[in-house]
Amino acid sequence: MYIRVNPRDNVAIAVEPEGLTPGTTEAGGLVVRERIPQAHKIALRPIAAGEPILRYGEVIGYASRDILPGSWVREELVEMPAARPLDELPLATAVPAAPPPLDGYTFEGYANPDGSVGTRNLLGIGTTVQCVAPTVDYAVGRIRTELLPRFPNVDGAVAVTHSYGCGVAIDAPGAAIPIRTLRHIALHANLAADPLMVSLGCEKLQPARLFAASEPPTGQRPESLPILDASNVIRLQDERGFSEMVAAILRAAEKRLERLNRRRRTTCPASDLVVGLQCGGSDAFSGVTANPAVGFAADLLVRAGATVLFSEITEVRDAVHLLTPRAATPDVARALIQEMRWYDEYLARGGADRSANTTPGNKRGGLANIVEKALGSVAKAGSTALCAVASHGEKVTSKGLVFAATPASDFICGTGQLASMNLHVFTTGEGSPYGLALVPVVKVSSRTALAEKWPDLIDLDAGRIATGQATIEEVGWELFRFILAAASGRQTWAEHWGLANAMAPFNPGPVT
Repeated sequence: MYIRVNPRDNVAIAVEPEGLTPGTTEAGGLVVRERIPQAHKIALRPIAAGEPILRYGEVIGYASRDILPGSWVREELVEMPAARPLDELPLATAVPAAPPPLDGYTFEGYANPDGSVGTRNLLGIGTTVQCVAPTVDYAVGRIRTELLPRFPNVDGAVAVTHSYGCGVAIDAPGAAIPIRTLRHIALHANLAADPLMVSLGCEKLQPARLFAASEPPTGQRPESLPILDASNVIRLQDERGFSEMVAAILRAAEKRLERLNRRRRTTCPASDLVVGLQCGGSDAFSGVTANPAVGFAADLLVRAGATVLFSEITEVRDAVHLLTPRAATPDVARALIQEMRWYDEYLARGGADRSANTTPGNKRGGLANIVEKALGSVAKAGSTALCAVASHGEKVTSKGLVFAATPASDFICGTGQLASMNLHVFTTGEGSPYGLALVPVVKVSSRTALAEKWPDLIDLDAGRIATGQATIEEVGWELFRFILAAASGRQTWAEHWGLANAMAPFNPGPVT
């Protein structure tokens, strides 16, 4: 059994876990010439050397030699095409009509004074520099065991640590990206938009600089920004010894926990959701099962008035020609192109290009190159108009479908999306135990075999689409309902196990 995505395609992917067996006859009388692993490509007709290889109805490469029908179209037989020129892309030429609204869907969330809504009620202790991270980690361990049991309405305590803050060219243009990312994370909706910070004292990223680094969120007056004083900033160099450092953090945490414990979930419209979408450990099924189902759920969220973020520049670059026509306006399309161009130049400065993205796992899962991977990745963006583009680390304030620029690295992408999102959806084919401490991460598998192998890590199996047990629409609705439940407090598997990857803010600037 194989799946052909588009009638134009001259390749398809093997469905069965054991792959395709030599000598067997498949649909249309196609005879399999060699063993072809699951998710890998089979030639549906003769493909001459130099001829385009088509998947998703798009060129994913050119045949490096003649390929017979029924043959395994391996990575070495696919020569990657050049990147599409950015100056030739259509701008807002096929803007989708506004879909019918989806009314009446709600979740139980935490309303914040700044207008944001949390899906969790967390005590977060932010940091201005990596030097203080071990101390904060130690203090948070004490908070969890000694204080949290007294505050049952608080979902947890989180050390918001990272690798930035000093030893960097803090005034370089690239420094604006990690600084604004960390600022928005400190003001995260799931932390009640009320930062509690730990500073060393001598670092370059001083607390005052962190919170003055960008304009206040839309709708806030400058005077509504956090007041930085002894109640919400602890300077470790002001304390006498380690014990006093920890005691100061615990005292501030206890006061904050008392406030957080008074908070209650209230019914909020689905339009208050800001959902980030991401791939990790993708395979050739990702673009036909998990990502299209996520795309369908994304359309439902947009119809319900929510904000949906897709990111991962390198995994969009080779499919950007499918997105610029969908931009709501030419200016939105130009903004998307500018993010692609900036990243092309960033990679070139490092002596790399987009081809460096694909991993050994991607290739083991049947993806020949970044072009094929990108065409499957953008399926997460669904079918609605692209309403806005946010650059690296910017706070997203638009409703609807938004491109939030981030690198494709799972950890850096997740950190970048945390500047805005209050819930995360993560699709995987090869498998990843990835998680984030600040938001629930809903894990969607592209293959049933992975969901069966990791039943206590995968929240939703989209592999049923490949075997015909469910449709894209059915799984999309299932995911939409799961998102509302998770936003209302239902634990994901990553939360159940306490899995949380370290934050990794994108820093394109020099390190000194």
